[in-house]
Amino acid sequence: MSNKDAYWAKTKNHMIVTLVLWAFFSLVIFMFGSELNTMSFLGYPLAYYMTAQGSLLAFVVMLFWTANKQEKIDEEHGYSEREED
Repeated sequence: MSNKDAYWAKTKNHMIVTLVLWAFFSLVIFMFGSELNTMSFLGYPLAYYMTAQGSLLAFVVMLFWTANKQEKIDEEHGYSEREED
């Protein structure tokens, strides 16, 4: 497998993981809202908390994780845009 093929394979796998996590936090959690409301977090029903804070926090964490992980993949295969000092 060439370097380019290995690079795209890792990038594709990383993208799939990111999209699955995104779907989980944006769709799947809210499908179980009534069940989640039986639990509470910081005094709020869990589904309400996940809507108001939890999913947004998860998306921000995923954003930074995705950027850092992709940069590591880029560096590993010689496609990084960082300048060497």
